[in-house]
Amino acid sequence: MKKLTLVLAIVFATTLLAQAQTLPSFQFGVKGGVNLSQFSTSGTFNSDNRAGYLAGFWARIGALGLNLQPELYYTSKEATFNSAANETSKVTINSIDLPVLVGLKFGALGIGGRINTGPLASFIIDKNQSFGTAASNAVTLHFKDQAYAWQFGAGLDIMKLSVDLRYELGLTNLANNGYDQKLNLFNVTLGYRLF
Repeated sequence: MKKLTLVLAIVFATTLLAQAQTLPSFQFGVKGGVNLSQFSTSGTFNSDNRAGYLAGFWARIGALGLNLQPELYYTSKEATFNSAANETSKVTINSIDLPVLVGLKFGALGIGGRINTGPLASFIIDKNQSFGTAASNAVTLHFKDQAYAWQFGAGLDIMKLSVDLRYELGLTNLANNGYDQKLNLFNVTLGYRLF
């Protein structure tokens, strides 16, 4: 009798897991987190990592273990440039970011993992620069107003909470001054599913 009960429990759990992955679902939530950004540069400047932040919304539409996850968030990305003359300048870029990720989801009963990847469009709304005196006389960094990147990441869902770790590879040369400057970053976010 115990073996029959165990077999029925396993069959029930397997059926529940299979249905959880095959049924279409829609989720929506809020998220916030921190990023660590760095410019990959060519020319006379090199860049150090700096911390920034992000906050916004996410949605997830999926079935059969696959999901589409569009997001919209405000982000502040910072980097420190060091010139050959030992001058330091700080650059802050504030933007509205729109990633559209495709991913795989696995797990059941409110706990699961995700892996995802996809393009990101970044619409820059504010660019602040502070330079040392020698650097400010020599050069001002001019950045484009729109950029594209590609995100790779993994996440963990526990009931209504989610944690994501992503790498963002800059695809657009942001500089309008002849230098090759692409923004790469890591971000860690905590999300909450509203429905």
